Amino acid sequence: MHVDAHADVNDEMFGERETHGTVFRRAYEEGLINPAKTYQIGLRGTGYSAEDFSEAAGWGFQHFPAHELWHKPLANLGAEIRRDIGDIPTYISYDIDSLDPAYAPGTGTPEIGGLTTPQSLELIRSLKGLNIVGCDLVEVSPPYDTTGNTALTGANLLYEMLCVLPGVTYR
Repeated sequence: MHVDAHADVNDEMFGERETHGTVFRRAYEEGLINPAKTYQIGLRGTGYSAEDFSEAAGWGFQHFPAHELWHKPLANLGAEIRRDIGDIPTYISYDIDSLDPAYAPGTGTPEIGGLTTPQSLELIRSLKGLNIVGCDLVEVSPPYDTTGNTALTGANLLYEMLCVLPGVTYR
């Protein structure tokens, strides 16, 4: 599961094949992920090519653009993901720029029109029951947010992800 403003499926970025914007292409090419069970949530904004959002959909990735999620609770999406993925090992990659910059301005690639923090909490909490084998939270850049809100939000989202790991009973 990939929550991000960007699809991260570029072939190259800045002349390099292994970057933060190519990771899901490399994972797909190397057979490390099941495209039919890959959810990309919160996509929006600018891309590096016209195919940024359509190419991965052609591979089987399931896309949920941010504008389709505005003003909606995300518990139903979480239930759909749980039903679809079942008990296969699942990794959550969470990019802080999936949130609207009003909630998390401290990132190098902000895009307006993103998820809200309540939506993010609801989505993560609705994943309880998946066979989550790991998670990450990326692209928090404290120098871009002197208030510290982005770091606080990132730490809390990561805590929430840890709380939905199998066998974890605290909250």
